[in-house]
Amino acid sequence: MNPPDLPPLSGEQKRWALAAAGLFLLGIGFLGFALSSGVMRVFAVGWVALMIFGFVGAIRVAKGDFAHPLFKAQVMLHLVAIGLLVAVIIRAFK
Repeated sequence: MNPPDLPPLSGEQKRWALAAAGLFLLGIGFLGFALSSGVMRVFAVGWVALMIFGFVGAIRVAKGDFAHPLFKAQVMLHLVAIGLLVAVIIRAFK
């Protein structure tokens, strides 16, 4: 059984895929923190669920192209979520 011959990823596709993977790992890390400490548990679970469904749906619509505008929009959406999370944490410590 031979693996399918897939075209190589371009540099832009690799960067967006790496950004998505990094955001997903950050979300999983925050989920672990939230479950162990009990802080913002609902946000953490919802954020990871949104990432799973969003990234999978975007990559299906984009037909595997990580540089597709829909996939890029998903990455940017989760960057905004990180910004909001940082803002909440900063506000909590003031």
